[in-house]
Amino acid sequence: MRTRPGRTVAPVALALAGALAAVGLPGCAAEPDPDTVTVLNSATDTAEHDANQDFFDRCAEPLGLRVEQISVPADQVASKALRMASSDSLPDVLELDGSELPQFAGTDGLRPLADLGVDTGEFSAAANQLGSFDGTQYGVARSVNSLALVYNVDMLADAGLEPPTTWDELRSTAAALTQGDTYGMAFSASPNADGVYQFLPFFWSAGGDETRLDDAAGASALQLWKDLVDDGSASRSVVNWNQQDINDQFVAGRAAMMINGPWQVPVLSAQTDVDWAVASIPVPEAGQDPVPPIGGTVMTIPKNDGHPEREDNAARVLDCLNSQENQLAWGERVNNVPTRADASAAYREANPELAAFADLVLTARSRTAEVGTRWPVVQDAMSGAFQSVLTGRSSPEDALRRAQRQAEAGE
Repeated sequence: MRTRPGRTVAPVALALAGALAAVGLPGCAAEPDPDTVTVLNSATDTAEHDANQDFFDRCAEPLGLRVEQISVPADQVASKALRMASSDSLPDVLELDGSELPQFAGTDGLRPLADLGVDTGEFSAAANQLGSFDGTQYGVARSVNSLALVYNVDMLADAGLEPPTTWDELRSTAAALTQGDTYGMAFSASPNADGVYQFLPFFWSAGGDETRLDDAAGASALQLWKDLVDDGSASRSVVNWNQQDINDQFVAGRAAMMINGPWQVPVLSAQTDVDWAVASIPVPEAGQDPVPPIGGTVMTIPKNDGHPEREDNAARVLDCLNSQENQLAWGERVNNVPTRADASAAYREANPELAAFADLVLTARSRTAEVGTRWPVVQDAMSGAFQSVLTGRSSPEDALRRAQRQAEAGE
Protein backbone atom coordinates (compact mmCIF):
# COMPACT_ATOMS: atom_id res chain seq x y z
CA MET A 1 0.00 0.00 0.00
CA ARG A 2 1.36 3.36 -0.93
CA THR A 3 0.74 6.61 0.85
CA ARG A 4 1.38 9.37 -1.63
CA PRO A 5 4.34 11.47 -0.55
CA GLY A 6 2.79 14.56 -1.99
CA ARG A 7 1.05 16.16 -4.90
CA THR A 8 0.36 19.65 -6.14
CA VAL A 9 -2.81 20.96 -4.55
CA ALA A 10 -5.59 21.25 -7.09
CA PRO A 11 -6.73 24.85 -7.69
CA VAL A 12 -10.22 23.81 -6.63
CA ALA A 13 -8.96 23.52 -3.05
CA LEU A 14 -8.69 27.30 -2.92
CA ALA A 15 -12.42 27.60 -3.55
CA LEU A 16 -13.01 25.93 -0.22
CA ALA A 17 -12.47 29.29 1.47
CA GLY A 18 -16.00 30.28 0.61
CA ALA A 19 -17.62 26.88 0.76
CA LEU A 20 -16.16 25.86 4.12
CA ALA A 21 -16.85 29.26 5.59
CA ALA A 22 -20.49 28.72 4.74
CA VAL A 23 -20.73 25.50 6.73
CA GLY A 24 -23.28 25.91 9.47
CA LEU A 25 -25.62 28.04 7.36
CA PRO A 26 -29.09 26.59 6.75
CA GLY A 27 -29.05 23.95 4.06
CA CYS A 28 -31.21 21.23 2.62
CA ALA A 29 -28.92 18.25 3.24
CA ALA A 30 -30.47 15.24 4.93
CA GLU A 31 -29.83 15.02 8.66
CA PRO A 32 -26.88 12.62 9.15
CA ASP A 33 -27.07 9.56 11.36
CA PRO A 34 -25.55 10.73 14.68
CA ASP A 35 -24.01 7.30 15.28
CA THR A 36 -22.23 7.16 11.90
CA VAL A 37 -18.84 8.80 11.42
CA THR A 38 -18.17 9.55 7.75
CA VAL A 39 -14.59 9.66 6.45
CA LEU A 40 -13.58 11.17 3.12
CA ASN A 41 -10.28 9.70 1.94
CA SER A 42 -8.43 8.43 -1.12
CA ALA A 43 -8.49 4.71 -0.20
CA THR A 44 -9.86 3.56 -3.54
CA ASP A 45 -7.58 0.52 -3.69
CA THR A 46 -9.55 -2.44 -2.35
CA ALA A 47 -6.80 -3.65 -0.02
CA GLU A 48 -6.23 -0.16 1.38
CA HIS A 49 -9.96 0.46 1.77
CA ASP A 50 -10.44 -2.83 3.61
CA ALA A 51 -7.43 -2.20 5.85
CA ASN A 52 -8.83 1.19 6.81
CA GLN A 53 -12.23 -0.30 7.54
CA ASP A 54 -10.72 -2.96 9.80
CA PHE A 55 -9.13 -0.28 11.97
CA PHE A 56 -12.16 2.01 11.86
CA ASP A 57 -14.38 -0.85 13.01
CA ARG A 58 -12.11 -1.88 15.86
CA CYS A 59 -12.32 1.69 17.18
CA ALA A 60 -15.93 2.54 16.38
CA GLU A 61 -17.75 -0.57 17.56
CA PRO A 62 -16.77 -0.32 21.27
CA LEU A 63 -18.00 3.28 21.15
CA GLY A 64 -21.37 2.25 19.71
CA LEU A 65 -20.52 3.92 16.41
CA ARG A 66 -19.98 2.89 12.83
CA VAL A 67 -17.64 4.39 10.25
CA GLU A 68 -18.51 4.85 6.61
CA GLN A 69 -15.73 5.61 4.12
CA ILE A 70 -16.24 7.82 1.09
CA SER A 71 -13.20 7.02 -1.05
CA VAL A 72 -12.28 8.91 -4.20
CA PRO A 73 -9.03 9.12 -6.22
CA ALA A 74 -6.38 11.19 -4.47
CA ASP A 75 -6.54 14.05 -6.96
CA GLN A 76 -10.31 14.32 -6.46
CA VAL A 77 -10.40 14.65 -2.66
CA ALA A 78 -10.34 18.46 -2.83
CA SER A 79 -13.14 18.75 -5.38
CA LYS A 80 -15.24 16.17 -3.54
CA ALA A 81 -14.80 18.09 -0.27
CA LEU A 82 -15.83 21.28 -2.09
CA ARG A 83 -19.05 19.70 -3.37
CA MET A 84 -19.85 18.30 0.06
CA ALA A 85 -19.21 21.67 1.71
CA SER A 86 -21.45 23.42 -0.80
CA SER A 87 -24.32 21.05 0.06
CA ASP A 88 -23.69 21.29 3.82
CA SER A 89 -22.79 17.60 3.97
CA LEU A 90 -19.12 17.62 4.92
CA PRO A 91 -17.69 14.38 6.30
CA ASP A 92 -16.86 14.04 9.97
CA VAL A 93 -13.24 13.22 9.12
CA LEU A 94 -11.37 14.60 6.11
CA GLU A 95 -8.12 12.79 5.32
CA LEU A 96 -5.67 14.92 3.35
CA ASP A 97 -2.18 14.62 2.04
CA GLY A 98 0.04 16.50 4.47
CA SER A 99 1.08 18.99 1.78
CA GLU A 100 -2.59 19.96 1.27
CA LEU A 101 -3.41 20.78 4.87
CA PRO A 102 -2.39 24.48 4.76
CA GLN A 103 -4.80 25.13 1.88
CA PHE A 104 -7.68 23.68 3.88
CA ALA A 105 -6.71 25.00 7.31
CA GLY A 106 -6.40 28.48 5.85
CA THR A 107 -10.14 28.46 5.06
CA ASP A 108 -11.03 28.32 8.77
CA GLY A 109 -13.12 25.27 7.98
CA LEU A 110 -11.17 22.80 10.15
CA ARG A 111 -11.52 22.40 13.90
CA PRO A 112 -8.29 22.77 15.94
CA LEU A 113 -7.73 19.36 17.49
CA ALA A 114 -6.96 20.80 20.90
CA ASP A 115 -10.55 22.15 21.03
CA LEU A 116 -11.76 18.54 20.86
CA GLY A 117 -9.25 17.12 23.34
CA VAL A 118 -7.29 15.12 20.74
CA ASP A 119 -3.90 14.52 22.34
CA THR A 120 -0.82 14.48 20.10
CA GLY A 121 1.69 15.04 22.90
CA GLU A 122 3.33 11.65 22.35
CA PHE A 123 3.81 12.21 18.61
CA SER A 124 7.10 13.09 16.95
CA ALA A 125 7.76 16.76 16.29
CA ALA A 126 7.90 16.12 12.55
CA ALA A 127 4.51 14.37 12.58
CA ASN A 128 2.91 17.22 14.50
CA GLN A 129 4.50 19.69 12.10
CA LEU A 130 2.90 17.79 9.22
CA GLY A 131 -0.55 18.35 10.73
CA SER A 132 -0.08 22.00 11.73
CA PHE A 133 -0.76 25.36 10.15
CA ASP A 134 0.32 28.69 11.65
CA GLY A 135 1.17 26.98 14.92
CA THR A 136 -2.20 25.25 15.35
CA GLN A 137 -2.68 21.49 15.13
CA TYR A 138 -5.48 20.61 12.71
CA GLY A 139 -4.44 17.15 11.52
CA VAL A 140 -3.15 13.94 13.02
CA ALA A 141 -0.98 11.45 11.13
CA ARG A 142 -1.14 7.91 12.49
CA SER A 143 1.83 6.91 10.34
CA VAL A 144 4.30 8.69 8.10
CA ASN A 145 6.91 7.90 5.49
CA SER A 146 10.09 9.34 4.10
CA LEU A 147 12.91 8.32 1.79
CA ALA A 148 16.00 6.18 2.20
CA LEU A 149 18.74 4.58 0.10
CA VAL A 150 17.68 1.13 -1.11
CA TYR A 151 20.51 -1.02 -2.45
CA ASN A 152 21.16 -4.36 -4.12
CA VAL A 153 22.99 -6.38 -1.47
CA ASP A 154 24.67 -8.76 -3.92
CA MET A 155 25.92 -6.05 -6.28
CA LEU A 156 27.58 -4.13 -3.47
CA ALA A 157 29.02 -7.27 -1.92
CA ASP A 158 30.44 -8.49 -5.25
CA ALA A 159 32.14 -5.10 -5.69
CA GLY A 160 33.48 -5.17 -2.12
CA LEU A 161 31.57 -1.99 -1.26
CA GLU A 162 29.53 -0.73 1.67
CA PRO A 163 26.46 1.52 1.31
CA PRO A 164 27.67 5.09 0.83
CA THR A 165 27.19 7.54 3.68
CA THR A 166 28.49 10.78 2.13
CA TRP A 167 28.04 12.45 -1.24
CA ASP A 168 31.63 11.71 -2.25
CA GLU A 169 31.09 8.05 -1.40
CA LEU A 170 27.82 8.08 -3.30
CA ARG A 171 29.53 9.29 -6.47
CA SER A 172 32.40 6.81 -6.23
CA THR A 173 30.17 3.88 -5.27
CA ALA A 174 27.67 4.64 -8.02
CA ALA A 175 30.49 4.86 -10.56
CA ALA A 176 31.96 1.53 -9.45
CA LEU A 177 28.59 -0.19 -9.68
CA THR A 178 27.79 1.11 -13.17
CA GLN A 179 28.39 -1.73 -15.62
CA GLY A 180 26.74 -2.70 -18.88
CA ASP A 181 23.00 -2.02 -18.67
CA THR A 182 23.14 -1.37 -14.93
CA TYR A 183 23.46 2.12 -13.51
CA GLY A 184 24.92 2.60 -10.07
CA MET A 185 22.20 4.99 -8.95
CA ALA A 186 18.57 5.79 -9.73
CA PHE A 187 16.39 8.65 -8.54
CA SER A 188 13.33 10.50 -9.74
CA ALA A 189 13.82 13.96 -11.21
CA SER A 190 10.39 14.16 -12.82
CA PRO A 191 8.92 17.68 -13.08
CA ASN A 192 6.30 17.13 -10.38
CA ALA A 193 5.80 16.18 -6.73
CA ASP A 194 7.72 12.89 -7.06
CA GLY A 195 10.85 14.61 -8.33
CA VAL A 196 10.73 17.40 -5.75
CA TYR A 197 10.15 14.91 -2.93
CA GLN A 198 13.32 13.11 -4.00
CA PHE A 199 15.32 16.30 -4.39
CA LEU A 200 14.52 17.67 -0.93
CA PRO A 201 16.78 15.30 1.10
CA PHE A 202 19.77 16.56 -0.87
CA PHE A 203 18.64 20.19 -0.97
CA TRP A 204 17.84 20.40 2.73
CA SER A 205 20.87 18.38 3.86
CA ALA A 206 23.04 20.88 1.99
CA GLY A 207 21.42 23.76 3.87
CA GLY A 208 19.03 24.76 1.11
CA ASP A 209 16.19 27.08 2.07
CA GLU A 210 12.83 26.85 0.30
CA THR A 211 12.02 30.42 1.36
CA ARG A 212 15.15 31.68 -0.43
CA LEU A 213 15.97 29.28 -3.24
CA ASP A 214 18.80 31.45 -4.57
CA ASP A 215 20.85 31.70 -1.36
CA ALA A 216 23.45 29.36 -2.99
CA ALA A 217 23.32 26.67 -0.29
CA GLY A 218 21.15 24.35 -2.37
CA ALA A 219 23.27 24.64 -5.53
CA SER A 220 25.56 21.82 -4.38
CA ALA A 221 22.58 19.43 -4.35
CA LEU A 222 21.82 20.28 -7.97
CA GLN A 223 25.48 19.82 -8.78
CA LEU A 224 25.48 16.36 -7.18
CA TRP A 225 22.55 15.22 -9.29
CA LYS A 226 24.19 16.70 -12.40
CA ASP A 227 27.49 14.96 -11.61
CA LEU A 228 25.78 11.58 -11.21
CA VAL A 229 24.15 11.95 -14.62
CA ASP A 230 27.23 13.40 -16.32
CA ASP A 231 29.41 10.61 -14.85
CA GLY A 232 27.09 8.07 -16.45
CA SER A 233 26.30 6.68 -13.00
CA ALA A 234 22.63 7.62 -13.36
CA SER A 235 20.50 7.49 -16.48
CA ARG A 236 19.57 10.69 -18.27
CA SER A 237 16.04 9.30 -18.18
CA VAL A 238 15.74 10.27 -14.51
CA VAL A 239 14.10 13.49 -15.74
CA ASN A 240 11.13 11.37 -16.83
CA TRP A 241 11.06 8.67 -14.14
CA ASN A 242 8.63 8.79 -11.24
CA GLN A 243 9.21 6.83 -8.06
CA GLN A 244 7.49 3.72 -9.39
CA ASP A 245 9.67 3.83 -12.51
CA ILE A 246 12.89 3.81 -10.51
CA ASN A 247 11.62 0.93 -8.40
CA ASP A 248 10.96 -0.97 -11.65
CA GLN A 249 14.53 -0.24 -12.78
CA PHE A 250 15.90 -1.49 -9.46
CA VAL A 251 13.87 -4.71 -9.43
CA ALA A 252 14.90 -5.39 -13.05
CA GLY A 253 18.58 -5.15 -12.05
CA ARG A 254 19.16 -1.99 -14.07
CA ALA A 255 20.01 0.08 -10.98
CA ALA A 256 22.21 -0.99 -8.07
CA MET A 257 20.94 1.72 -5.70
CA MET A 258 17.92 3.98 -5.60
CA ILE A 259 16.23 6.59 -3.47
CA ASN A 260 12.72 5.45 -2.57
CA GLY A 261 10.17 5.05 0.18
CA PRO A 262 8.51 2.32 2.24
CA TRP A 263 5.49 2.23 -0.08
CA GLN A 264 7.69 0.12 -2.37
CA VAL A 265 8.27 -2.56 0.29
CA PRO A 266 5.35 -4.81 -0.80
CA VAL A 267 6.72 -5.00 -4.35
CA LEU A 268 10.30 -5.45 -3.18
CA SER A 269 9.27 -8.19 -0.77
CA ALA A 270 7.17 -10.02 -3.33
CA GLN A 271 9.98 -10.43 -5.88
CA THR A 272 12.84 -12.92 -5.55
CA ASP A 273 15.36 -11.64 -8.09
CA VAL A 274 16.96 -8.91 -5.96
CA ASP A 275 18.22 -9.19 -2.40
CA TRP A 276 17.66 -5.65 -1.10
CA ALA A 277 18.38 -3.65 2.03
CA VAL A 278 17.82 -0.11 3.27
CA ALA A 279 20.35 2.48 4.46
CA SER A 280 20.26 6.15 5.37
CA ILE A 281 20.45 8.80 2.67
CA PRO A 282 24.03 10.02 2.09
CA VAL A 283 24.85 13.49 3.40
CA PRO A 284 27.31 16.17 2.21
CA GLU A 285 29.82 15.53 5.01
CA ALA A 286 30.35 12.65 7.44
CA GLY A 287 28.58 13.10 10.74
CA GLN A 288 25.71 15.20 9.44
CA ASP A 289 22.07 14.24 9.90
CA PRO A 290 20.08 13.78 6.70
CA VAL A 291 17.02 16.01 6.38
CA PRO A 292 14.42 14.24 4.23
CA PRO A 293 10.80 15.30 3.75
CA ILE A 294 8.09 13.70 5.84
CA GLY A 295 5.14 12.39 3.90
CA GLY A 296 1.78 10.84 4.57
CA THR A 297 -1.80 11.76 5.20
CA VAL A 298 -3.39 13.60 8.11
CA MET A 299 -6.88 13.16 9.48
CA THR A 300 -8.71 16.42 10.11
CA ILE A 301 -12.12 17.23 11.58
CA PRO A 302 -14.14 19.76 9.57
CA LYS A 303 -16.23 22.22 11.53
CA ASN A 304 -19.80 21.03 11.87
CA ASP A 305 -21.36 23.97 13.67
CA GLY A 306 -24.57 22.95 15.34
CA HIS A 307 -23.50 19.31 15.51
CA PRO A 308 -20.90 19.14 18.32
CA GLU A 309 -21.66 15.47 18.91
CA ARG A 310 -20.42 14.65 15.41
CA GLU A 311 -17.13 16.41 16.06
CA ASP A 312 -16.81 14.67 19.44
CA ASN A 313 -17.44 11.25 17.89
CA ALA A 314 -14.83 11.92 15.21
CA ALA A 315 -12.33 12.93 17.90
CA ARG A 316 -13.00 9.75 19.89
CA VAL A 317 -12.34 7.61 16.82
CA LEU A 318 -9.10 9.49 16.08
CA ASP A 319 -7.88 9.02 19.66
CA CYS A 320 -8.49 5.28 19.40
CA LEU A 321 -6.78 4.98 16.00
CA ASN A 322 -3.72 6.64 17.50
CA SER A 323 -3.23 4.45 20.55
CA GLN A 324 0.19 2.81 20.71
CA GLU A 325 -1.24 -0.61 19.85
CA ASN A 326 -3.26 0.60 16.88
CA GLN A 327 -0.50 2.81 15.47
CA LEU A 328 1.98 -0.06 15.60
CA ALA A 329 -0.45 -2.47 13.95
CA TRP A 330 -1.34 0.09 11.28
CA GLY A 331 2.29 0.93 10.55
CA GLU A 332 3.11 -2.73 10.01
CA ARG A 333 0.02 -3.18 7.84
CA VAL A 334 0.98 -0.34 5.46
CA ASN A 335 4.80 -0.34 5.85
CA ASN A 336 4.81 3.17 7.30
CA VAL A 337 6.39 4.45 10.50
CA PRO A 338 4.08 5.13 13.48
CA THR A 339 4.11 8.71 14.72
CA ARG A 340 3.95 8.02 18.47
CA ALA A 341 7.43 7.73 19.96
CA ASP A 342 6.62 4.49 21.79
CA ALA A 343 4.98 2.91 18.75
CA SER A 344 7.82 4.02 16.49
CA ALA A 345 10.41 2.43 18.77
CA ALA A 346 8.44 -0.82 18.83
CA TYR A 347 8.11 -0.71 15.04
CA ARG A 348 11.86 -0.27 14.64
CA GLU A 349 12.59 -3.20 16.92
CA ALA A 350 10.07 -5.47 15.22
CA ASN A 351 11.18 -4.51 11.68
CA PRO A 352 14.97 -4.10 11.76
CA GLU A 353 15.21 -4.32 7.98
CA LEU A 354 13.22 -1.08 7.81
CA ALA A 355 15.01 0.67 10.68
CA ALA A 356 16.53 3.28 8.38
CA PHE A 357 13.06 4.55 7.50
CA ALA A 358 12.19 4.87 11.21
CA ASP A 359 15.45 6.71 11.91
CA LEU A 360 15.07 9.10 8.98
CA VAL A 361 11.58 10.13 10.06
CA LEU A 362 13.14 11.55 13.24
CA THR A 363 15.05 14.22 11.30
CA ALA A 364 12.45 14.70 8.56
CA ARG A 365 10.70 17.99 7.85
CA SER A 366 7.32 19.03 6.54
CA ARG A 367 7.38 20.56 3.07
CA THR A 368 4.88 23.25 4.00
CA ALA A 369 6.26 24.24 7.42
CA GLU A 370 8.14 27.29 6.13
CA VAL A 371 6.09 28.37 3.12
CA GLY A 372 2.57 27.21 4.02
CA THR A 373 0.07 27.78 1.23
CA ARG A 374 2.87 28.88 -1.12
CA TRP A 375 4.23 25.32 -1.34
CA PRO A 376 2.68 24.48 -4.75
CA VAL A 377 4.42 27.52 -6.28
CA VAL A 378 7.74 26.71 -4.61
CA GLN A 379 7.47 23.07 -5.67
CA ASP A 380 6.98 24.04 -9.31
CA ALA A 381 9.96 26.41 -9.14
CA MET A 382 12.20 23.71 -7.66
CA SER A 383 11.23 21.12 -10.25
CA GLY A 384 11.95 23.61 -13.02
CA ALA A 385 15.40 24.19 -11.55
CA PHE A 386 16.58 20.58 -11.49
CA GLN A 387 14.99 19.83 -14.86
CA SER A 388 16.89 22.77 -16.34
CA VAL A 389 20.20 21.64 -14.83
CA LEU A 390 19.87 17.96 -15.75
CA THR A 391 18.97 18.74 -19.35
CA GLY A 392 21.97 21.06 -19.69
CA ARG A 393 20.08 24.33 -20.06
CA SER A 394 21.34 26.05 -16.89
CA SER A 395 24.01 25.99 -14.24
CA PRO A 396 22.82 25.17 -10.69
CA GLU A 397 23.26 28.78 -9.59
CA ASP A 398 21.37 30.26 -12.56
CA ALA A 399 18.61 27.68 -12.21
CA LEU A 400 18.02 28.54 -8.56
CA ARG A 401 18.04 32.28 -9.23
CA ARG A 402 15.38 31.74 -11.86
CA ALA A 403 13.47 29.49 -9.47
CA GLN A 404 13.42 32.20 -6.82
CA ARG A 405 12.05 34.73 -9.30
CA GLN A 406 9.39 32.24 -10.33
CA ALA A 407 8.43 31.57 -6.72
CA GLU A 408 8.18 35.29 -5.98
CA ALA A 409 6.09 35.92 -9.09
CA GLY A 410 3.68 33.19 -8.07
CA GLU A 411 2.97 34.60 -4.63
